[in-house]
Parts: sequence; C-alpha cells; structure tokens
Amino acid sequence: MLFLLLWELAPRFGLIDATFLPPFSDIVVKGVEFAASGKLWPHVLVSVERAAGGFALGVVTAVPLGLALGWFARLDRYLNPLLQLLRQTNPVSLFPVFILLFGVGYITKVAIIYWVVVWPILLSTTSGVKYVDPALVRYARTLGLSDWKLFRSIILPSAIPSIITGIRLAATYSFLMLVVSEMVGANSGLGYLIMNAQYLMSIHLLYVGVIILALLGIATNYGLVRLERRLTAWKGEEIRG
Repeated sequence: MLFLLLWELAPRFGLIDATFLPPFSDIVVKGVEFAASGKLWPHVLVSVERAAGGFALGVVTAVPLGLALGWFARLDRYLNPLLQLLRQTNPVSLFPVFILLFGVGYITKVAIIYWVVVWPILLSTTSGVKYVDPALVRYARTLGLSDWKLFRSIILPSAIPSIITGIRLAATYSFLMLVVSEMVGANSGLGYLIMNAQYLMSIHLLYVGVIILALLGIATNYGLVRLERRLTAWKGEEIRG
C-alpha cells in the first residue's frame, strides 16, 4: 500500500514527471475504460492461452522426466551432460531459430515459453527425488517395500514441495518470456500491447499491461501455493499425530 501511495503522490507533487509515470489512479481509470470498451480482454486471453500452453507442456514433460532422472541413476548419468548443455542455451538466442522452424505464430511463442519453463521444473523435480531423507528410505526398506511402493509412498510425496517450487519458478519465467515473445511478430497479447503503447507514447496503457501481467503472476503463484498445501496436507496430519 505504501508503494501505491508513493506512486499516486509522487507524480502529483512533481517529484516524478507524470508524462512517464502517471498517478496510479489515472492508470486504473484508463485500464477500466479500456476494459469496458472490450479491447483489453482479447489481449489478456490470448496471452494467458500462450503462457498456459507453454507452461502446461513444460509441466507434463519435465515432471515425469525429472522423476525418472532422480530415480534411475544410470539414466541421469547418460542424459545429464546433454541436458546441462541444452539448459545453458540462452532462450532469447533461440528465438530466431524457433521463428525459422515454426514461423511467427502461436507455436513459436509456446515453444519459447516451454523452453524457459522446462528447466526449473526438471531440475527441482530431479533434486527433490534425489535428496529425499535417507532415513525414510532406510525405514521403508526395513519394512520390505518394493521399489514401486517405495517410490509411490515415500519418494513422490517427499519430492512434491521441490516439484511445486520448480513449477512456481517456471510460472514466473513463463510470464517474463511471454512479453518477449509477443514483442516480435505478434499483433495481440499483453506484450504486444505494452510495446505498441510505447511506440504510440500511450503511457497509461503501457502500465495497464504491466500491472495485469503482475496480477496474473501473483494469482498463479497463489494458486500454486494453495495446491502445494493441499498436496502436502499429510505433513500437518503427521505433526498433529
């Protein structure tokens, strides 16, 4: 709240040039007018669709692969050098490659978001499996659990916090890369809206786009935190027990 108050008062008292940073209330009014006109929501929806596409694809591929790498040490030794090489590749430098392969449409934007999303999920999932409490594993072994039951009952539940952490980090990256992807070869989306507003010196709309992206990120993080609490509710039950 203090930040928003400073944002509101600094331009009004001339501490900051209102041309480049309008008062927060003026931006809200402009955003409401733009939304009421029906012009804002198509940009929001298409951006959410692109970010969700790349993010979902990253989750459904990185989580199973991370579980496999963490559980099967030999597979990890074989694939880790290649994965480390690919992980170090700058996604922005790959953007022209994706454009050459897929054009400038939806697939390219989803692909570049996927590339950014997949690595934090993969690494967190792999680490979560590898570094499960050894005492739990030894205890499970003494009970005679099979490898599958050990994985299902001990490894996977214990790795969930690490998996969710990777997913939360990936969600943040997905919105960052969304803006970059929509600034090139796009005619819709919040990234396009921000870039177009900059060219037209429509500063209010520029900040509207930035604020909406921030709100989407906050909402996504909140949802993932709730999901983590639901999936790890058994921890609270153990403590109460």
